[in-house]
Amino acid sequence: MSTVSQPANRPEQPPPATTPGHATGAAPGPAEDRHRLTALQGLAALSLDAMASVAYGPESIVLVLATAGAYGLGFTLPVTLAIAALLAVLVLSYRQVIAAFPNGGGSYAVAKTHLGRRPALVAAASLVLDYILNVAVSVTAGVAALTSAFPHLYGYRVWICLAVLVLVTGINLRGIADSARAFLLPTAVFVVSILAMIVVGLFRDAPASTVTADGHASVLAHNATSVGALLLLKAFASGCSALTGVEAVANAVPSFRAPAPKRAQRTEVALGALLGAMLIGLSLLIGRFHLQPVEGVTVLAQLADASLGHNWAFYVVQFATMVLLALAANTSFGGLPVLMGLLARDNYLPHVFGLKADRQVHRHGVLALAAVAAVLLVFSGGDVNTLVPLFAIGVFVGFTLCQAGMVRHWHLERSTGWLGKALLNGFGAVLTAASAIVVTATKFTEGAWLIVIALPLLVLAFEAVHRAYGRIGDSVALGRVPEPPRRAQSLVVVPVSHLSRLTGEALNAAVSLGDEVIAVTVTYGTPDDRPATEALRRDWELWNPGVDLLELPSPTRSLGRPITSYVQDLTSRRPDARITVLIPEVEPAHLWQRILQNQRGAVLAHAVRRDTDAAICRLRFRLS
Repeated sequence: MSTVSQPANRPEQPPPATTPGHATGAAPGPAEDRHRLTALQGLAALSLDAMASVAYGPESIVLVLATAGAYGLGFTLPVTLAIAALLAVLVLSYRQVIAAFPNGGGSYAVAKTHLGRRPALVAAASLVLDYILNVAVSVTAGVAALTSAFPHLYGYRVWICLAVLVLVTGINLRGIADSARAFLLPTAVFVVSILAMIVVGLFRDAPASTVTADGHASVLAHNATSVGALLLLKAFASGCSALTGVEAVANAVPSFRAPAPKRAQRTEVALGALLGAMLIGLSLLIGRFHLQPVEGVTVLAQLADASLGHNWAFYVVQFATMVLLALAANTSFGGLPVLMGLLARDNYLPHVFGLKADRQVHRHGVLALAAVAAVLLVFSGGDVNTLVPLFAIGVFVGFTLCQAGMVRHWHLERSTGWLGKALLNGFGAVLTAASAIVVTATKFTEGAWLIVIALPLLVLAFEAVHRAYGRIGDSVALGRVPEPPRRAQSLVVVPVSHLSRLTGEALNAAVSLGDEVIAVTVTYGTPDDRPATEALRRDWELWNPGVDLLELPSPTRSLGRPITSYVQDLTSRRPDARITVLIPEVEPAHLWQRILQNQRGAVLAHAVRRDTDAAICRLRFRLS
């Protein structure tokens, strides 16, 4: 594994070690730039989580306020306005984060620079948990909408969830720009349908239809006559689930085309404006139509029915909502791999997560996210209600640390207008800290305690990885000037089992590499194996390549152990020699033919790597 050094291969390269808050240097070239996002594509790639939250954010508020009866539902608009105000503060704050930290990382980059290592890891852990949960919640919510329309699919919901996850993962492996282009149309259909529904509904004096809710039992309490502060806080906390995803743009600034910060800021503002308009518009419709939540029907479905009527337009809204909920997982695929790349660069995650493929894809981060999300989907049985209580808690921790770090950033920089910017971030930090406390307290018994446990465990895991890299760096004297190179005698050991062109190529390579070459073959003493051993010995003498053939008996039919024992003996007898084990292998012309190979080379390489310090050279003989 590549642990402390840059991989030499060109197709995948880790990001350069840059300092947060400073540009990366040269702008990407045209070929590389086409795999990055425009501002419009950024909405489709990084904003689906926030956009889709209008399907469950207002409903979460209504369901809480419904426990206070019709009087409680009257507070839907004030609670939504409070959430919209917090959204505005977050959008303005993250615009500043994008400008100050154009290399991405969001909360992690800000906290790392201005609050220290431990707060940065807490911010990173909170975002990692939120992104993973977002994938599981989004996919299960989208599939739940599908199974509501087609109940006979309910028994297959886990398999459908996994199929959707595979689809989104596959698209993201082609690059974030490709995923944005693929999801641009469904995003546009959803936004246009929701805004059209709001506009049409605001011009109606009465619902156009109530067919969707007819026959369903109301969940409205009928005896309540007052609304307490605790209930309003709980409604606010539930509605704050609509704010998840706001930070994704700031985390993935390097994914945008140049000038990346400007494009990312436009995307952030557009996201805030659209999300705020939809949340406030839907809350106005809830009050205008005196909507009452009922069992088995979503609030959004009732609003579509009331605004547009029970016709084709109603089904367009439902289908667009279902698709966008399922695809909202794409926000995590756009933001988390970039964050994992930054953590890998700082030695808090394995360096493999810092590798980028040809299309600017953090391939290993995408696959890791998909794998963990798949486990969650199977664990939850495809039930969204199992996962929702865990959702949106971690992101508010990240929000708070980000805002607090930005206050320190402006205090240290003291640029023009720094005081106003610092006050904005400070106000945001207070609001998001209060929201984090309220959300955690109100959902603690519903499963939020798992996040309270998982967050510090993830931070401890980051630190364990960092310590491991530190020990590796000390062992290899990373960063220190090594001694001048000195030549040692080179001894090459070549395992052979028969005479062939492959054997000749192996010895040609060995005598080119080493000062001394020894061919070894493992022999077995059984009667069935003796003829082959004697034939090889006879043929070797007739060939007479100028290299001795040493027979290594193996009483247990082991292939690797006799060779590693011999290499260990050579090492002890000739400590100044550089020993290389050259393993010749055939590489078939077609991929399917590899199943025909006996895997002797892999077995030998594993044994030599495990039991000796010898260098391993695997010579591939390509078949045309």
